[in-house]
Amino acid sequence: MADPIRVLIVDDEERFRDTLAKLLTRHGFAVRTAGGGQEALALLGAAPADVIVLDVKMPGLSGQEALPLLRAACPEAEVLILTGHASVDIASAMIAGGAADYLLKPCPTDELEGAIRAVYDRRQATRPR
Repeated sequence: MADPIRVLIVDDEERFRDTLAKLLTRHGFAVRTAGGGQEALALLGAAPADVIVLDVKMPGLSGQEALPLLRAACPEAEVLILTGHASVDIASAMIAGGAADYLLKPCPTDELEGAIRAVYDRRQATRPR
């Protein structure tokens, strides 16, 4: 059996973060959570992630500010932006900055699960063997 996909959820809304972590864990993912960009960087320093689910609007380091730092700390991870604050400009800037995809809250769990698997599979397909 393959190792589970390691997901790091970075969101300042604790209830949302914990609920999402429980749902994704039930679907076979290995999930860790962080309440913000600084905490996420510390977690990535201890162990890498395959996919980072990143909120845009957070106190302290915003998702936009955290994105390049997270990519530098864990270049092998794909970053999915998940936010309730829809903006084509923000989405475009974050995708240009290295995010793999952009989803809006509320996002059905099956849609998020599919997006996580898709960006992970795409990354695996492009890795040298």
